[in-house]
Amino acid sequence: MRVTAYVLVADPNFLSESLRSYYHHVDRIVLSYDKTSVSWTGTAIPVQECLDVIETVDTNNKCVHAPGSYARLDHDPLDNDTHQRQQALDLASEGADWVLQLDTDEVMLDPEQFFRSLHRAESLGASAMDYPSRWLYAQVGPGRFLEASTRFGRPAASFPGPLAIRAGTQLVQARQAEVPLYRVDLRPWNTDPHHNHGSTVHEVISPESAVLHYSWVRDHATIRRKFGWSGHAQDYSQPVVYQRWARRQRRPRQSVLTSPLRRSEWYRLVTVPEGVGK
Repeated sequence: MRVTAYVLVADPNFLSESLRSYYHHVDRIVLSYDKTSVSWTGTAIPVQECLDVIETVDTNNKCVHAPGSYARLDHDPLDNDTHQRQQALDLASEGADWVLQLDTDEVMLDPEQFFRSLHRAESLGASAMDYPSRWLYAQVGPGRFLEASTRFGRPAASFPGPLAIRAGTQLVQARQAEVPLYRVDLRPWNTDPHHNHGSTVHEVISPESAVLHYSWVRDHATIRRKFGWSGHAQDYSQPVVYQRWARRQRRPRQSVLTSPLRRSEWYRLVTVPEGVGK
């Protein structure tokens, strides 16, 4: 089974950790980026800084540069997101059976388990693999993070789209595709509040083998810039989104203690293993 990957080159935060977590398990990595170093919304992004980071990781010359034009300002940012991913996926599909589609702030905690699950998905004839991400909201101390959880503090999975997909698949929105899924979760039932409770779970893994998604773990200036270049920029532009993030970063323990009282957005405090992330 030949596995490749694609990377959307835009954000240096956790980029090195993400690449290193699967680098030795793939044959080739397609580097997709806008040749004018602008985002889907037309804002500047640090492409060269990212490429410099990637150069230090790419000791076996697996990375293939694929610059293009993705700041199509007459299109919705999410459409641009999907368009760029599809072009990167098409390039990564050449000579491959499966393609990884991890974002650069997603870090595999247990690559061996990830690829064992992928082999099971292959053997069962699935076309994509949903693999659980643990969503980190803010860093609150050395190795300590505010993490999305169930209402009463149990680990919860997030599924932004398949993290591995059959070569040649057509995407419908961002990483998502309408194909038969092999679904891995943290319990025998769905743990993602954004998915149907009755979603089929084919395999259960421990939270220690999930992917860590450092989605909102940024300083204030960086998170504001990220809101501006995201495919969800229109939603993130609402002032309440930043205010909510800033409040919970300032008062993480209060966010945890009040979680059982809320109808959604539940959190717990976790320690990340040394050497993972920043």
